[in-house]
Amino acid sequence: MFKKRYKLWSEDPYFDFETREELKSIKDPAEIEDRFYMDLEFGTGGLRGILAAGTNRMNIYVIRKATQGLADAIAECGKEAMTKGVVIAYDSRRFSQRFALEAALILAKNEIKVYLFDELRPTPELSFAVRYLKAQAGIVITASHNPKEYNGYKVYWEDGGQVPPDQASKISKHILSHEAWDDIQPLTVEEARSQGLLITIGEEIDQVYLSQIKSLSLYPELSQKEGSSLKIIYSPLHGSGNLLVRKVLKELGYTSLFVVPEQEKPDPNFSTVPYPNPEIPSTFDLAKKYGEQHNADLLIATDPDSDRLGVVIRNTENQYVQLTGNQVGVLLAYYLITQKKALGILPPKATLIKTIASTDLADALAQDQGVQVENVLTGFKFIAEKEKELEEKDQGDFQFGFEESYGYLAGHFVRDKDAVIASMLVAEAALYYKQIEKLNLLQVLNKIYEKYGYYLEDQTSITLKGIEGKKEMAEIMTGLRGADIHSIAGIPLERIDDYELRIGKRLKEDTIKEKYALTLPKSQVIRYSFVGGGFVMVRPSGTEPKIKFYFSVRGKEPDLLEKTLHNVRSDLLSLVSKILGKPID
Repeated sequence: MFKKRYKLWSEDPYFDFETREELKSIKDPAEIEDRFYMDLEFGTGGLRGILAAGTNRMNIYVIRKATQGLADAIAECGKEAMTKGVVIAYDSRRFSQRFALEAALILAKNEIKVYLFDELRPTPELSFAVRYLKAQAGIVITASHNPKEYNGYKVYWEDGGQVPPDQASKISKHILSHEAWDDIQPLTVEEARSQGLLITIGEEIDQVYLSQIKSLSLYPELSQKEGSSLKIIYSPLHGSGNLLVRKVLKELGYTSLFVVPEQEKPDPNFSTVPYPNPEIPSTFDLAKKYGEQHNADLLIATDPDSDRLGVVIRNTENQYVQLTGNQVGVLLAYYLITQKKALGILPPKATLIKTIASTDLADALAQDQGVQVENVLTGFKFIAEKEKELEEKDQGDFQFGFEESYGYLAGHFVRDKDAVIASMLVAEAALYYKQIEKLNLLQVLNKIYEKYGYYLEDQTSITLKGIEGKKEMAEIMTGLRGADIHSIAGIPLERIDDYELRIGKRLKEDTIKEKYALTLPKSQVIRYSFVGGGFVMVRPSGTEPKIKFYFSVRGKEPDLLEKTLHNVRSDLLSLVSKILGKPID
């Protein structure tokens, strides 16, 4: 099958000259097979893959086919859905603008109206625009924080959240129903515009989006009066956050803001960083240099599509310390909950939503403050789905949501993680504690630990590429599922939750005390919860050729946690090596 596909793509004139020449130049049969043995899979996160020719790669032809599937799904919803249209945004990656235009012109060919942003924009603004314009769907061309070789195609539905699983399944079926490639042809730009099907949007959406973000400020007077006292270094990491993050902070009063010049402008090669991911400490090297020059209190960085935020704080010894996603999530949750309480504006059904991969410290904090907690599967789309469900059923008033991988959200006008919102909230929290309580955010975090216990989290990923890698990931999950595990590194387990089987087991010593049904959707995830707090979780990534291991340990003595975490990680990875029958990196 893959040979037939390769022949078509390398010979048929439907595919442009560059594509055909690229494919003809490949000498390795394994490379040809990997590019054509499957279609790039469309899931609830849309598409994400390496930029290259082939059915299992990201290119204009895969974009066209995916968009045709989306067009079919919208047409099924009726003429009104087609008129409501689709909003499209893109980031700074290679071919992002071209892919966005290709998608727009395929939709126009299907008589579906398109609102196309005039320049690169953050992913969360796309979510906002879908809701604000009352569109049927949205598309953003981005691979988020992935390496420069990648790009992606994320689809949003009319609520502004990522397309839900049932709708993603319908779109996927429509994509697969188009076996041919050369029958999918776009309109020209001139045709689309003359028919009123291609509308350019830009600054007018920015203004409304930023005004909504500013409305989330708890202490706007403090920001205007004292904001200049907080020295901030910001890096957009060559991505789409630059203009809006700077604008919202400066308009609120944070005028002592310095942007890392080497990382300010869009650059698809992300030439100053190994990966454009603010989770990686080296992405802050330049920011730290300027932080020392300017004696900055706070360093922040957003990823290319500005949905993730990294935070670095200057401690009392004038050293810069990077916070984890869990720590930022806990700090923002604490700030919003306690300050809304103090201001008398915390609603009775106040709710915090977090993923099962995120720290249990947030659960302890929220419950102590009388705020209900909802835990959802890994992926911010599930946080947005739960927010919608609570709103529709009047079962909770969403205040804040976060995931450990640097994603945060407040407010009701965006349904995805939002680094523009998070930048504003982190700046305000840092200013409030500096001016009012004379503390930096690290000192606030220690206050939280002293009250609820010390937590330490980490994550390890193993890269397993290609066909063989998929088999090995499945082998690991099957092996763990069949293993008789009652403790990890000597720490007894309280529960084992298998989300693929949707069954949980409560343990007592070396026996299963009871089994119970899990209410969250089916997912290839196993979570081991320790007695006394903390967990280990294993899941294959849905967007990268990796299997991820999440570790969280809890204790009363912070100095011992590093050793505990090391032992837990070593014990679990040793078991994984045994399952695969080989050492793992």
